[in-house]
Amino acid sequence: VCIWWPLVLTTLSGSAGGCPFVHEVRKDEDIYSPILRKLFNESHHIFVGLQRIREDLPSKNKKPQFVSISKNYRSVIRACMEELQQVAGIVSILLAVELIWNLCEVLFIDAAPAGSLVLHLLDWVRLHKADVDEKAREVLASESPAEHQAYWDVVISYVLQGRMDEARQVLVKQAALQPAARVMFKLLDNLLMKMPIFNVHSPGETQTLTEFDVKWRHWREEVDHCLQDQSFASNRHLEDICKILVGDEDVLLEYKELLSTWYHFLVTRLLFSHPTVKPTELHYYAQSSMHMFLDTRSVPEPLDSILLAAFEFDIHQVIKDCSIALNNWWFVGHLTDLLDHCKLLQSHNLHFGSNLREFLLLEYASGLFTHHSLWQLAVDYFDHCPEFGRVYLELQIERVPLDTERKALKVIRICEQRQMTEQVRSICKIMAKKALRNNRLGSALSWSIRAKDAAFATLISERFLQDYCAKGTFSDLDLIDNLGPAMLLSDRLTFLGKYREFHRLYGEKRFSDAAKLLLSLMTAKIAPHSFWMTLLTDALPLLEQKEVIFSADQTHELMFCLEELTSGKSVPTPDKPMQVLGTHPLTLYLMAVSLSIS
Repeated sequence: VCIWWPLVLTTLSGSAGGCPFVHEVRKDEDIYSPILRKLFNESHHIFVGLQRIREDLPSKNKKPQFVSISKNYRSVIRACMEELQQVAGIVSILLAVELIWNLCEVLFIDAAPAGSLVLHLLDWVRLHKADVDEKAREVLASESPAEHQAYWDVVISYVLQGRMDEARQVLVKQAALQPAARVMFKLLDNLLMKMPIFNVHSPGETQTLTEFDVKWRHWREEVDHCLQDQSFASNRHLEDICKILVGDEDVLLEYKELLSTWYHFLVTRLLFSHPTVKPTELHYYAQSSMHMFLDTRSVPEPLDSILLAAFEFDIHQVIKDCSIALNNWWFVGHLTDLLDHCKLLQSHNLHFGSNLREFLLLEYASGLFTHHSLWQLAVDYFDHCPEFGRVYLELQIERVPLDTERKALKVIRICEQRQMTEQVRSICKIMAKKALRNNRLGSALSWSIRAKDAAFATLISERFLQDYCAKGTFSDLDLIDNLGPAMLLSDRLTFLGKYREFHRLYGEKRFSDAAKLLLSLMTAKIAPHSFWMTLLTDALPLLEQKEVIFSADQTHELMFCLEELTSGKSVPTPDKPMQVLGTHPLTLYLMAVSLSIS
């Protein structure tokens, strides 16, 4: 099995004995491949659906659901392979991944019992050895199929896979060319047709394993009798087929090229020698088959070790070997999650408190979070890691690049749904500062309000007021007009909202209300001291109206405010004797207005 992620860094270190080793450090670069995007997205939907299976359902009712989900995962892998025919390297990886997943489905998830086990393994081999059908189509499409050079390879391949009906159909072509050997072909055809197949789901049939075993032994004796009588001695190919039917291992090994792998050899060997093998006996035949098939000088590939561990029902070793050989968190994460739901990993906890399922899902989701769009998928994986998922999500969510406001809103929505208040505040502050740097005051104010950041809201409100003083108009009027309760976040923001309301009242010619509001902004100390002169200047048009807008007392209060602004003294109150207030032109004007009102 090839390594999925490419090498990005190597480091040289020494072992305890001083012997140097090269350690390969790999980055999760697969998530950046657009080719595999479908795999990640589709499997995410399956994962979420799996988490919704009710815990209170009886185990026997869950098994069909788990098998169906496993097949859905495999169908996604296979669909991905069909789109990747031009990228041979990745296709070979996905083939190995599906091969391992399918075997785990047969042995662990579906847990096929004795009798059915070999049939399930046959389906597994057939699915991953599809070149027989391509070769058969080529042979049958030729002018003379029986004389085609690959004819006997097709027949024997069908037999090796237990596909007796297809083998008989192809054999008919050869029988038609050899009338003299018709009896011999008819005898073999009869043996192939009569081969017993255990099928517990066969309609109207309630065959027990013992009954099948007796029937199979009788058939085996009949085949062996034909060999003893040398019924096929005149035709080497037919005789080889007959020897295969009795499970002759030497003959099976002669067809290594057609079998191609030791696990195909294993399943064929079981089919013709031990069709009722028990799951607990499988590891013995797997080990011996691998040793018989592989050259004694060759070292088993990582894939061989993984499959052998599966045949030994050591699921933790399968996951460990896959993590090393594939370096693929997608595969081990999803497989472990499914096995955990099947209650096959409950006893295996890691020393730091999290179980194996959660550890692998956290690793996979952390890798997804480095991608500009796949990070959204990772959120659901963290949600379903009860021990550390929340902590990981809080750490990772703050590292998402906030390239646009739209993306920031997505992140905030995710945080708000999970009551991650601090993360929401942090993101809003970041966006507010970014908007302020770009002189987008409205956006900056909106983000600071959302962050409930009083200090920053005050700063931006100051900028709004400075901008007003410089230009004479407000920008982002819609935002300021609709502050609502948000204006209470800070005094300066309250003033900004109220001052804008004063302008609105003045524009609607509601002069009396505008005057009261303007005066209250100063006397209640809401307005910043530096802005008082502007407010007093705004009062002049109201003082010049034909009708009286400010009362004498209100005019006096304006004078007190002006005196405090010009002299720095405390503001006198209306119930105290009036003092000389100075000779500022605006003061004299206000005094004249006050006297005229009196």
